[in-house]
Amino acid sequence: MNNSQFVQEKSCKILTSIVSARQKVTHGETSNLKKTSPNTNDVLKCLVKWLCAEEPLVKAFFVHSNGVRLLVPFINPPFIQPSIQVVRVVVMTFQNMLPKGIFDSQMIQLDLSELVESLKIQIWSDEDLLNALNQLDENLNKIKSLKSFEIYKQEVLLGRLDWTSIRKDSAFWSNNIAHFEENNFQILRVLITILDTSCDPRALAVACFDLSQFIKHHIDGRFIVTKLNAKERVMKLLDHKNDEVTKNALLCTQRLLLGSKYANFF
Repeated sequence: MNNSQFVQEKSCKILTSIVSARQKVTHGETSNLKKTSPNTNDVLKCLVKWLCAEEPLVKAFFVHSNGVRLLVPFINPPFIQPSIQVVRVVVMTFQNMLPKGIFDSQMIQLDLSELVESLKIQIWSDEDLLNALNQLDENLNKIKSLKSFEIYKQEVLLGRLDWTSIRKDSAFWSNNIAHFEENNFQILRVLITILDTSCDPRALAVACFDLSQFIKHHIDGRFIVTKLNAKERVMKLLDHKNDEVTKNALLCTQRLLLGSKYANFF
């Protein structure tokens, strides 16, 4: 068995054990779990140790297997109620992941910072857990500030538009609006291309929304988007059969036709 195969087999066993343990605890089978298989806490401790290793293939396969997404439910109510130890171990796991520099974007996309905020306001008797939550929250907020536009840009350039949490944050647009000018307004040009080429209603709606946000937050947004010949493309979508598309095409059209003075009313 070569190194890659070993990594794949090892990671699959660990991730499968996590899912199995979670399902049994969720269905009230905690007593049988101790007798028949490693408990959730032991499995997660094993995962922490495993992830901390410097083996690139292990880290790459963990990312490929959406390992971060698998861990999030362990600290999400109502699962957290029966086991504070699971919460502690998962928080420690996330802390150990952050310095690696390859999981931070995924944590932001999964809204982990919002989940940590909700955990912080709960009543915990464990001081170590509270300190760990505070530290994780602080680190995630720093990364979120640095990574938000990078994540957004990657999403747009890959054409994978969706209603991610970044778009719901008005601070994202105001704090990063200058970045849209980079590479001769590359992001805007890609969004406009998506309007021409995509058949996905969600992508069309999100592209219209993003253009409307640029118009709203950039002092010359209306002029720039118009100069890039986006108006005709957006207006063609006003008759689209999908309500989400027509709604956002209308919003974008209104901001294109009205001056920036009135754009903030929409």
